[in-house]
Amino acid sequence: MSNIYERGIMEQHINIHIHRAEREKEMNSKRAEAEKAHAVCIPCPVQSHIKAMLKFAKLLYSKDFHITFVNTEFNHQRFLKSGGPNALDGLPDFQFKTIPDSIPPSDSNATQDADAISKSISESFSAPFSDILLKLNSTATSSNNPPVTCIISDGFMPFTQTVAQKLGIPIVMLFTIAACSLMGAMQLPRLREKGFTPLKDESYLTNGFLDTVIDWIPGMRGIRLRDLPNFFITTDPNDPVCKVTCEVVEKAPKASGIVVHTFDTLEQEVLDALSPMFPCVYAIGPQQLLLNHSPNDPLKSTGYSLWKEETECLNWLNSKAPNSVIYVNFGSIAVMTPQQLIEFGWGLANSKFLFMWIIRPDLVVGDSAILPPEFMEETKGRGLIASWCPQEEVLNHSSIGGFLTHCGWNSIIESVSAGVPMICCPFFGDQQTNCKYACNEWGIGIQIGSGAKRGDVEKNVRELMEGNKGKRMKKKAMEWKKLAEEATSPHGSSSINLDKLVNDVLLSKG
Repeated sequence: MSNIYERGIMEQHINIHIHRAEREKEMNSKRAEAEKAHAVCIPCPVQSHIKAMLKFAKLLYSKDFHITFVNTEFNHQRFLKSGGPNALDGLPDFQFKTIPDSIPPSDSNATQDADAISKSISESFSAPFSDILLKLNSTATSSNNPPVTCIISDGFMPFTQTVAQKLGIPIVMLFTIAACSLMGAMQLPRLREKGFTPLKDESYLTNGFLDTVIDWIPGMRGIRLRDLPNFFITTDPNDPVCKVTCEVVEKAPKASGIVVHTFDTLEQEVLDALSPMFPCVYAIGPQQLLLNHSPNDPLKSTGYSLWKEETECLNWLNSKAPNSVIYVNFGSIAVMTPQQLIEFGWGLANSKFLFMWIIRPDLVVGDSAILPPEFMEETKGRGLIASWCPQEEVLNHSSIGGFLTHCGWNSIIESVSAGVPMICCPFFGDQQTNCKYACNEWGIGIQIGSGAKRGDVEKNVRELMEGNKGKRMKKKAMEWKKLAEEATSPHGSSSINLDKLVNDVLLSKG
């Protein structure tokens, strides 16, 4: 009897020890979680900026940061529509939150109006964003989430500076554009002072004014007005995009650090010239190549696209010979007229090359993107049209020989990472600057205008895919790809810059 009693007492003691050990483990886990750095990431609410911010958030997550990612309600719903109802479930230490954007309802399959977004950023984002941060901090103990320790803001969301200042935490501005485009954007106040903007009237778009060479921008030689980000091209002195850009120029230098999605060797001269303008400038990119070095990505299924990606196109590419297909994509915002669409279409058709063309539902302004039956008949079997695709997988596919692009920075840096030369067709924003550098500085692009006729499109496709210039561009593109891979290797400049940012700014107690 006493043996049974003693055994029972012993089992009780063992259970108490096990229970205590489990509780201690749980408490240690909670303590470790509470001590984690907690970054709140907020992108500018458009596809390319969201994609770059989400990749950057994943890079911080791989450095053991707790992440809260803030989308607008409009874009959150678009993600759920494209990726499925569980697309943004996240993880306990990588969560998604939303804020309203105060923009009137619009087509859920299209990017919102740029002026409306800019106006809303200036007037409506600050209060709901502050509320999220205050709520995260007030519930930190009960929810087991660590308090917010830093903000990673899109560079074009200047209101976040004021919020960070009130909380007394570091803020890093992530510019999802090239260093050359950032330098160009930083000139807006000076362009105003010198009378270059606002334009007196629309005749200045065609009278040679935009060919004026600007010789006072540090690190940028031979730049014409037309090569700068075209935020300044407006006749409205109160233009919303201009207004936000001026706020960016004023507030960005007050951030704890600036991240530019590029790499040192690609834009060394401009990065050197930017350095005195900010406390710290970190070139951290290409992001995907850095992510490729993360041993495992538990968030791999969290996509980056506001449109549903048609992955069937990869099967089509699998059946094509190496370097035989030209990939065409005008990005997430650019729009064209029905006539422009037809001219590009017939240029591709007449080139006789295989092509894969992404035509978004909202690509043609105020109309459906319909190509004539004769075009469809002519290109049957050698052309594939899709509404959206996993672009990085496409660019890295062996069958892709060239890229006809609108020159958005995500597209350029992804093309550089894949070693794919480009036909550059800029529309607006920073695309002109990206185009200038891709064609004139890096030797990987041929420029055509968005109003190009079919003959120009055909000629340039042929040159890119089989001409001597195309061969030289391909060689140069492969050289840049190698340099991008070196920059993102474990001991490369971008990896070192990421570690410096984390240790010197985001984890700094000073």
